[in-house]
Amino acid sequence: MFVLRGGTVVDADGTREADVAVEDGRIAAVGDVPDDPDDEIDASGQFVAPGLVDAHVHVMMDGRPDPSEIDGDSDATLAYRTTANLRDALDAGVTTVRDLGSAGTLALDARDAIEEGVLDGPQVCACGQSVVMTGGHGHWFGREADGVPEVKKAVREQLKRDADVVKCMATGGVLTEGALTGMPELDEEELETIVESASAKRVPTAAHAHGTAGIKNAVRAGISSVEHGTFMDREAAELMADRGTYWVPTAKALYGIVEAGTEAGIPEFAVEKAEEAKEAWADAFEYALDAGVPIAMGTDAGTPFNFFADIPEELELMVEHGLTETQALEAATVNAADLLGLDDVGTVAEGARADLVVLDENPLDEVAAWQSPTRVVCRGTTVR
Repeated sequence: MFVLRGGTVVDADGTREADVAVEDGRIAAVGDVPDDPDDEIDASGQFVAPGLVDAHVHVMMDGRPDPSEIDGDSDATLAYRTTANLRDALDAGVTTVRDLGSAGTLALDARDAIEEGVLDGPQVCACGQSVVMTGGHGHWFGREADGVPEVKKAVREQLKRDADVVKCMATGGVLTEGALTGMPELDEEELETIVESASAKRVPTAAHAHGTAGIKNAVRAGISSVEHGTFMDREAAELMADRGTYWVPTAKALYGIVEAGTEAGIPEFAVEKAEEAKEAWADAFEYALDAGVPIAMGTDAGTPFNFFADIPEELELMVEHGLTETQALEAATVNAADLLGLDDVGTVAEGARADLVVLDENPLDEVAAWQSPTRVVCRGTTVR
């Protein structure tokens, strides 16, 4: 057992002065802690908060200007890159991630290796391969499928691999040449098949969806979360709020491309599509907040200049677009945990997993505080 003593606890339940005891990977007590722990850590003047949850990453990608360059990399190379990315995320205070599309069983294998103690890293939830239409967005690392029978089989293949979530591409995307960002790809019947097939094992679903029609198709089909949601209009936002569909905005993905540009080596087609999307995405944020759409943090880490080490910057971008610091904290902890189906992370409470960060500033006063943790605890072990 060790105790973080003298700090201020900050989580979705508010702020309070309290010591935190950790034992056997869990939070043993908050407030009334034992007097004689094995170790004691002085957190006076600091803030003890939950580790962050990133609901959208790609562990095989490393932020290079053109992600398609990794197509053809060996399994070993992809595994080494994944190991480095997960270590970077953990050092940054990210203690849980959800991989929404990597080659083969790469992310699922990383999940199992971390659970078995072979790798150091955050807890990983993973989809296996994304389900995409033939030639659709991300086809080079997804599972291509067309029509109800093929889509059903593709989903069942991921479930057989023990996927934690089923991911699909409801529209085109920015980083696939030839794909039209806002246009529907999988149709509503195919999306309904994905939801129905995943429900057979009570597995949630996620849909990459930029365009308004694709967003509405996904929500009506019962998809658990809309990823990106770039061209969301008020009607789509109200539909999402009514159905309780989570939005994962992935601000860093968009800004990474627009700010770096073609000068940094990002393909011209991707920059053009990202610039077109940027203004619409700002409007989408307004519509989502007005409608009360539930928001979970996700970064799309691995896309151009969107590095795993920089994941906490997403909270600052969300605040810049209208969330309060408290709402940003909730999006990156309890909301993201709820979306992932995890009831023991994202909070500083007795019985929860001991995934914690110690910060020098109160993140409810200064959202950038998340970017500089002085200590990171994952599953009860200090990793930084």
